[in-house]
Amino acid sequence: MSNYDAVVIGAGIIGTSTAYQLAMSGYKTLCVDKLPAAGYGSTSGSCAIIRPYYSTVEGSALAYESHFYWKNWDQYLGLEDEKGNVIYHDCGCLVMKTEENGHLKPTIKIMDEIGCPYEELTTDQVQERLPLINMKSYTPAKPPEHPDFGTSNGSTVTGAVFFPHGGYVSDPQLSAHNVQCAAEAAGVEFRFNTAVTDIQITSNQITAVILNAEQIISTSVLVNVAGPHSSIINEMAGVTADMKISTRALRHEVAHVPAPKAYDFEHDGCVVSDNDIGAYLRPEIGNHILVGSEDPDCDNKEWVDPDDFDRNFSSHWNTLAMRAAQRVTDMEIPGQAKGVVELYDVTEDWIPIYDKSFVKGFYMACGTSGNQYKNAPIAGEMMAKLISECENGRDHDSNPVHFRLKHIGFDLNLGFFSRNREINPDSSFSVLG
Repeated sequence: MSNYDAVVIGAGIIGTSTAYQLAMSGYKTLCVDKLPAAGYGSTSGSCAIIRPYYSTVEGSALAYESHFYWKNWDQYLGLEDEKGNVIYHDCGCLVMKTEENGHLKPTIKIMDEIGCPYEELTTDQVQERLPLINMKSYTPAKPPEHPDFGTSNGSTVTGAVFFPHGGYVSDPQLSAHNVQCAAEAAGVEFRFNTAVTDIQITSNQITAVILNAEQIISTSVLVNVAGPHSSIINEMAGVTADMKISTRALRHEVAHVPAPKAYDFEHDGCVVSDNDIGAYLRPEIGNHILVGSEDPDCDNKEWVDPDDFDRNFSSHWNTLAMRAAQRVTDMEIPGQAKGVVELYDVTEDWIPIYDKSFVKGFYMACGTSGNQYKNAPIAGEMMAKLISECENGRDHDSNPVHFRLKHIGFDLNLGFFSRNREINPDSSFSVLG
């Protein structure tokens, strides 16, 4: 039997960040993952977009704060990874104004409240900034087999909002390795190719976990950051009966397509969120465009078993490419599909769970895939504070822990992310959060 103060399940970007911050808080910490390396699962499939706009004040404040962590990534790590530290491409984010998003008036109100800068652009100003973009309107988003797909509805998108504090990370798996190195320097031990096969609870208190059906690890703190497998771990721990919010694994595809040859989108482009076509775009290496879905109503959601799903591209890849071709002038769709097929870990309202459970010592950072990559370094700090306060006797359910977002001066009530919250009606109910 080995003894640790805390065990973190999952070595994705949020799991490694949580382990790092627990070690920095004085916990002897073990981080385990059933895959062979940090960030090897859903983190590696993340589009790794850093953006401040969410549909809630709390979500937007947390996301805006994250920009400053990525901007100062080397400082956050405190070291240089032998594989190199990731580069944050601080290119900004452009969001199209549509009737469906209220022409971004609710978003602008939130940005004013949290002090996040933005610039409203006319249709002409959008095209001056991104000459490869046409501003025809195609809403509502449709599947390619619809007779009106690719045909403008006769109007134009009225404009957009540009957020200068945003961008993307082009190698999300490397970012998890970066944090692993920082965590190891702080004393964290990592074990890969290692599955949690049982959880031991005595008198409603976590006492141990069993690894690979043979090794007993004694611990009083267990943190579920298992990504798309989070529901399996919660079931194993027997904590789901106390939860109003649950998690499920959702299969998703991302397309990589070449940018028009006449335009250097890799260096001159930015993140584009386009509710009008139901897709988002960002630059990708090799002058490519990454295209992801904003989950329009016409698209089916494919809920899957995280241990048994199809990693091959489907017809949805072509749908994403064709949606992008509506917006990007002269974009060619290649004959061979390239991109990513991975899983999201999704709650009913697409807002994550950062919380304790009714079992003492069992904590959750779940439902995060799809829109929480950017918040990982802060999520690690939040979880470390939540765990420390709860382990010292605080009842987070009745007296929620607060976390100060130091760069933007915002007091974040972590009860917002409770497992027992009501489904938040202000959510976009999509990857936008």
